[in-house]
Amino acid sequence: AEPNERYRLAATLPQKLDLVKELCRRHQQDRVLVIGQYLDQLRELADQLQAPLLTGATGAAQRERLYAAFRSGEIRLLIVSKVANFAVDLPEANVAIQVSGAFGSRQEEAQRLGRVLRPKADGGQAWFYSLVTRETKDQEYATHRQLFLAEQGYRYEIRDQSEFVGPGAVAAAN
Repeated sequence: AEPNERYRLAATLPQKLDLVKELCRRHQQDRVLVIGQYLDQLRELADQLQAPLLTGATGAAQRERLYAAFRSGEIRLLIVSKVANFAVDLPEANVAIQVSGAFGSRQEEAQRLGRVLRPKADGGQAWFYSLVTRETKDQEYATHRQLFLAEQGYRYEIRDQSEFVGPGAVAAAN
């Protein structure tokens, strides 16, 4: 398979769903954004988590309603495509779970991290999880993105999925 297709296969493994569910359970009192590149993966996550999905196809009025509900706390979980990478102000978000990204895009990683690492009104901590499939193009691209974060002074921990739900790998930055 072509490199982009190999990445897509690794980035959209169904096992990531179990890990996203577990992370959402652990952060059920937080405001969580699940962010990804592939719409079919995001639709499945939205369905399984019974959460609203925002994509480029979501109308402006509906998008603003969902953002307002998230800001007010009425909604605590949003599934978003790359439409949320730019010009979205959600300072209430304190957890982001990245399930897939634009290959090795450092800019995208920084934008997504910026969604949750803004100062919190309550002084609380923020979490950014990047779910990565080991020994695949997914890991290769994630390593490229992680280098940028390390250069910016972020602390990164590599954690194995088995610490959460079973075999695999997950990386978290805070």
